[in-house]
Amino acid sequence: MRVLVVNVGSSSLKLRVLDHDDAVLADEEVPAPRGEIDEETLHAALGRFPRPDAIGHRIVHGGERYRRPTRLAPRVVEDLRSLSALAPLHQPRALAALGAVERVLPNVPAVACFDTAFHAALPAAAATYALPSAWRERWPLRRYGFHGLSHAYAARRAAELLERDLGDVRIVSCHLGAGASLAAVAGGRSVDTTMGFTPLEGLVMATRSGSVDPGLVLWLMRQDELDAAQVAEALEHESGLAGLAGTDDMRAVLAGATAGDADASLALDVYVHRLRAGIAAMAAALGGLDALVFTGRVGERAPQVRALAARGLGFLGVRVDPAANAAAALDADIAAAASAVRTLVVASREDLEIAREVRETLDGATP
Repeated sequence: MRVLVVNVGSSSLKLRVLDHDDAVLADEEVPAPRGEIDEETLHAALGRFPRPDAIGHRIVHGGERYRRPTRLAPRVVEDLRSLSALAPLHQPRALAALGAVERVLPNVPAVACFDTAFHAALPAAAATYALPSAWRERWPLRRYGFHGLSHAYAARRAAELLERDLGDVRIVSCHLGAGASLAAVAGGRSVDTTMGFTPLEGLVMATRSGSVDPGLVLWLMRQDELDAAQVAEALEHESGLAGLAGTDDMRAVLAGATAGDADASLALDVYVHRLRAGIAAMAAALGGLDALVFTGRVGERAPQVRALAARGLGFLGVRVDPAANAAAALDADIAAAASAVRTLVVASREDLEIAREVRETLDGATP
């Protein structure tokens, strides 16, 4: 089964066709500024591709109903559209791409693959907010978690690299990119994660604040008469590394910190402090740690971040080999020989996870 994987970003539409052995047959990135897709450009790009047998769409939010990959039908699309309020930056763009691709490739079966699905079975203790019962009964207030496709693939690939059964390995996966989150994986399932009701909770990110005291937000709104839209804009787009260092590029932050820039140094310290604390919390949810996995653009390309994170995790048994870390290619073990915990760098391949889910869904299997 040849699968076309469709992955919408903030400014582009990533298209990739994988054959039945997961070899990449075609790969192209179509501009989609502000999520707007030029269908002539899309038609031209797909015209250069081999015709797929199926299509897999990355959808950020599946809500409480969609807990596994689902074949797309008009009713499903309407359900997903109703979830746009839970992911206003991502869901409308993904649905626009879904419609555009369907118009170019009608009658090709398509599957929605959800970033939230991997975390859908979080234990109640990890998924529940301590909020009034009236609120929880009226609205779907729970910790959903995100980056599930990346975490699922990273955990599975880590087990392969370690030549161990996925069900027997306790893994903390670190998806570190513009968005960043951690997942605690036991028995092949997510048992905790750092993102919550929205992708704003958790780690410091490129432009997102990560977790802040909600009382601080309420105080700001009262003190400066900020409205909800202004607060949302600041927390989503003006915070994180950008808010601390004036840049959302981790490469620039690292270079600035090395050069002695105080803002860059603070940004890096805050980022790593939150990262270490999050990893420790995920390990606690697992009752121990067998493997620590770094993936995503920063996780894969920033050995200094990996080294700084590991430096504070010796009490968990994490020991990184400096030379292996500095020279690490993707899908590599960078742990010191005597380390009780293996530390891996794994290429982020959401496309492989999506293709796997598409095949299993259309074959009638349960992913």
